[in-house]
Amino acid sequence: MGKRVLGLHEIQVILDSIYDAIMAVDLQGKIILMNKGAEKIVGVPYEQCLGKDVVEMVPSTRLPRVLAEKKPELNKKQMVGDISIVTNRMPVFNQRGQLVGAVAVFRDITEVKQLAEKVTNLREVQVTLESIINSTEDAISVVDQDGKGIMINPAYKKLTGFTENDIIGKPASVDISEGESVHEKVLQTKQPVKSVKMKVGPLNKEVLVDAAPLIVDDKLKGSVAVIHDISELKRLNEELDKAKRIIRKLEAKYTFEDIIAEEPNMKMAIEQAKNAAVTPATVLLRGESGTGKELFAHAIHNSSNRKYNQFIRVNCAAISENLLESELFGYVDGAFTGAKRGGKKGLFAQASGGTIFLDEIGEISLNLQAKLLRVLQEREIVPVGDTKSQNVDARVIAATNVNLEEAIKEGKFREDLYFRISVVPIFIPPLRKRHKEIALLATHLLRKFNQEYGRSIKGISEEALRILQGYYWRGNVRELENVIGRAIINMDFSENVIGPNHLPHLGEEKQNINTPKLEISNNVPLASVLDSVEKEYIEKVLEANKYNKTKTAKDLDISIRSLYNKIEKYNLQ
Repeated sequence: MGKRVLGLHEIQVILDSIYDAIMAVDLQGKIILMNKGAEKIVGVPYEQCLGKDVVEMVPSTRLPRVLAEKKPELNKKQMVGDISIVTNRMPVFNQRGQLVGAVAVFRDITEVKQLAEKVTNLREVQVTLESIINSTEDAISVVDQDGKGIMINPAYKKLTGFTENDIIGKPASVDISEGESVHEKVLQTKQPVKSVKMKVGPLNKEVLVDAAPLIVDDKLKGSVAVIHDISELKRLNEELDKAKRIIRKLEAKYTFEDIIAEEPNMKMAIEQAKNAAVTPATVLLRGESGTGKELFAHAIHNSSNRKYNQFIRVNCAAISENLLESELFGYVDGAFTGAKRGGKKGLFAQASGGTIFLDEIGEISLNLQAKLLRVLQEREIVPVGDTKSQNVDARVIAATNVNLEEAIKEGKFREDLYFRISVVPIFIPPLRKRHKEIALLATHLLRKFNQEYGRSIKGISEEALRILQGYYWRGNVRELENVIGRAIINMDFSENVIGPNHLPHLGEEKQNINTPKLEISNNVPLASVLDSVEKEYIEKVLEANKYNKTKTAKDLDISIRSLYNKIEKYNLQ
C-alpha cells in the first residue's frame, strides 16, 4: 500500500493540539497555516488570518526577513501586543532545495516571566529577612514543623556557643541544658509561649525565651524563638547596685569648711552641728527649703567617727509610702507582688555602722512614723513580710522644712517621734537673715559656674551685689545659685563682670499675688485664721499658675505631697 496523505483538516487538528503557537507563510509572506495557539496570541481567528499578509496581522513579525535571508532565527524574544513570546523562525525548503515559505513556532512567556519576577521578589524578601534576623541583637532560632532546626542567627551562636552544624537538622531540644523546649510546646499547642526561663548551651546561660508558631496558609510550618540573656541582665543589675552603694558611700562629700558662715546665727548653727557630730545623738536639721540642710548632714557625718562608713540619703517626700517602707526596712522573698527574688536589704541595714539622712521627714505617714519610732527606740528593724527583727546601728540625721509643732497639733506627726528625733535640733537660718554672707556665697557660686561653664568671670559689680542683698530670697541659697547661673548665661563672652543688666528681674518672675486682707473679729481662734489665710493664698497661687500643681508647689516652697494634702484639706479641687 502507498503512503497515506493527511488531509488539511487532519493537519489542522494536529496543529491545534500542539501547545506552542505555529504560523507559516508562503514566498509572498501570506499566511497559509496557523493553529489555535497562534490565534490566541495574535488575537484574531485563524480563518480571518489565512491569505492575509503576515505583517498586517503581526506588525512585529520577522518572517519576511527570514524569507529574504533564508536563515533561521532561534530563541528570539519578541513582543506581540502586550504578550511576550520566545520564537524560532525557520525558512522552509522543498525536496529540491527550493525556498517555499517560512514558519514560526513561538510560546507565550508572559506568565513564566511574571512567575520569575515573583521568585526574584521572594528571594529579595528572603535575603532582607535574613539580613534583619542576622543583624538583631536578640538570639533567634527557627525550627520546622518536625521540630528540626532550620535557622539560627549570629546572636544565637554568640549566646549559646553552638554553630549551624550543632543545630541545623537537629531536634529542637539539642541546645537546652536545663528546662523544656519551647519549640516543642509551640508545635504541640500551636500557641505562642512567653517568658519561659531555662538554661542553654555548654555554659548553662540563664535565658528568657519567647516563641511563636509559624503559620502559612493556615498550616503550621514551624516555630520561631527569641532568646534573651538574663544572666547578663543579672550581672548588669548587680553592677548597678554595686555602683549605687559606692555612690552612697561617696555621697557625703561636704565638710564644715564648705559652709560659709559670717552671721552669728549661722556660726551658732555650725557650732551646734560640730558638737553633735562627735556624739551618737539623733540630729534634727530645721530650716526653709534651700538653706543647706543636706550640706549640714554631710558635714556632721564627715566629722563623726562614722565617716569611713556609708552615708545614705533618703528623700522621704519623693517616695510613695508603700515603697518607702520596703526601701527603708527591706523585704523578704515573696513579701509582695514584684518583690525581688531572695528579698532586698533595706537602707537602714545598709547604713549600719554609718549614717542615714532622712530628708523631709515631716512628709512621712503616721503608719510609717510608728515603725520609724521603733527603729529609733529599739535599734532594730523588721523587713516587710518578715516576723523577725534585725539589729541595726545607723546614726539618724533628719531634716524638715515643715512646722512639726503645728503638724503635731493637727495630728499629722507623732509627738513621741518628734521628741525622739529632736535630741539635737539645729535651726539653719534663711538667706535673708544672713545679709553678710550673700556676697561670699555669690562669689563662691561664681567660681563653681566658671568651672562648669568654662568661663572666666572675675566678679560681681557693687550695684549688682546691692540688688542681690536687697532681695528677699524666698528660695534661699538654691534660688541665689539659680540667679547667678542665669546671669552668667546672659553674659557675652567678652564680658567678665556680672552687672545689674545680667541679673534676671528679681521678684517679677514670680506671680504678683496680693496677700489676703485680714479682718479682725472677736473670739476667732488663731488656727482658724491661719487656715483661712493659707487656703485663700494657695487658691490664688493655683489660679495664677492655671492649676499647674508642680509649679504651684515650687512657688509655695513646699513639697508636691504637702500641696496635695492641703488641696484635699481645703477642698480646692
